[in-house]
Amino acid sequence: MTHCNVMKSLFRKLFGGEATTAPAGPAATPSGMRVYAVGDIHGRLDLFREIIRSIDADDAARQPAHSCVVLLGDLIDRGPDSSGVVRLAREWMRKRSVTAVMGNHEEMFLQSFDKASILRNFLRHGGLETMLSYGIPESAFSEVGPEELQHMMAEAVPDEDRKFLGGFEKMVRFGDYVFVHAGVRPDLPLERQNGVDCRWIREPFLSHEGDFGGMIVHGHTVTDAPELLANRIGIDTGAFKSGTLTAIGLEGTQRWLIQACEQDNGEIISFATAA
Repeated sequence: MTHCNVMKSLFRKLFGGEATTAPAGPAATPSGMRVYAVGDIHGRLDLFREIIRSIDADDAARQPAHSCVVLLGDLIDRGPDSSGVVRLAREWMRKRSVTAVMGNHEEMFLQSFDKASILRNFLRHGGLETMLSYGIPESAFSEVGPEELQHMMAEAVPDEDRKFLGGFEKMVRFGDYVFVHAGVRPDLPLERQNGVDCRWIREPFLSHEGDFGGMIVHGHTVTDAPELLANRIGIDTGAFKSGTLTAIGLEGTQRWLIQACEQDNGEIISFATAA
């Protein structure tokens, strides 16, 4: 079991009331708009439930605003309940404004239904856990060939889930903030970025210190704590193995973090702090 990767003394457990905020840099959301972004969930339904509860509580405690949520992709794979995460994400979208950008794991998942080479790669990188969560027996992965396995996958995964994941965006922008899964290529304007880079890139994106044309908010690259840099914000804290799922709230030039954390005793709690 693991702890939050930030000191508890900096946090307040979210049971209502206004969460702390602090002025940030010049990047801002449009006037009257509040945006929450959620990092890579990777099948951690328990953490996702708590981050939803915490975001909804935080949002309700603040002044009225046009509020929306961006899921930064990689909802699936590696963790124990990807099918549950997809189902809960769909339910949340029916209740409030939620959009999602596609991650590399959604891309592999969707392509694996038709391409055996991608299926093998998908299963090696967390897809096995996803397929188990949809009810395919573990024995099938050693006893049947790729074509039969693809048939079993098509039978097990609801069409609604595949359409839902296939409808994820390449990139979403609100004001100065640009939301993608992995990052962008520094030498291209945002309007010319391709989907492969948005879902897969690490370098030269991560080490670039210049202006991307917007403040990039991303996941994909796991860090022990959220990275808030001058040109990008990374919030993939490795939920599937660390037990910490991170979200960021943005309103005007204010930023704050919300984290759902698994404790040593298995309890899931959440905290918020200024970013």
